[in-house]
Amino acid sequence: VQLQASGGGLVQAGGSLRLSCTGSGFTFNFYNIGWFRQAPGKEREWVSCISGSGGSTVNADSVKGRFTISRDNAENTVYLQMSTLKPDDTAVYYCARERRFTPFCSSDYGHYDRWGQGTLVTVSS
Repeated sequence: VQLQASGGGLVQAGGSLRLSCTGSGFTFNFYNIGWFRQAPGKEREWVSCISGSGGSTVNADSVKGRFTISRDNAENTVYLQMSTLKPDDTAVYYCARERRFTPFCSSDYGHYDRWGQGTLVTVSS
């Protein structure tokens, strides 16, 4: 089982980036996928998640209206489209697989059992 996150980089405030999370070694569309982030000196924070079918999505209040999560199960990939980026969005972004089979994804860190390696997003002011 592997998750590979990519797409991070350096962007100016107000700009956009799209992160990708590609899964392998498991039946991708069975699993909810979440995005988390960790800024320097801070705890890991849940950002967004999407159900296995893609029919249900949830975003943290801090990114609502700016970030959009989606998935392409034919490509075993989940995307996080980030717009109107702020310096506070600077962090390492991780994708993770939720261990529970449920139609509604979770914001609880403890519900995720497989993690990607992280991709760094830096937003300059």
